[in-house]
Amino acid sequence: MKTNIINIGNSQGIILPSILLRQLKLSNRSTVELEISNGSILIKPEPRQGWAEAAKMMNAAGDDDLLLPDLPNEFEKEEWTW
Repeated sequence: MKTNIINIGNSQGIILPSILLRQLKLSNRSTVELEISNGSILIKPEPRQGWAEAAKMMNAAGDDDLLLPDLPNEFEKEEWTW
């Protein structure tokens, strides 16, 4: 897929086709990392985007209970030998 470098204000940029953005689950304002590798520019999605908002929504819904009980449990109290 080819695209052209265009002027955007005092900078330059490229237009990313929406099909590529959908495949990477990116949208406007998504954060990406730019990297130069072997003479190419790599654009990588930043991992865990949206996790903070999802955690807030889970908390508001009361759906953020621990999956495992807090330590120590009975095993830690009785079975460990130091």
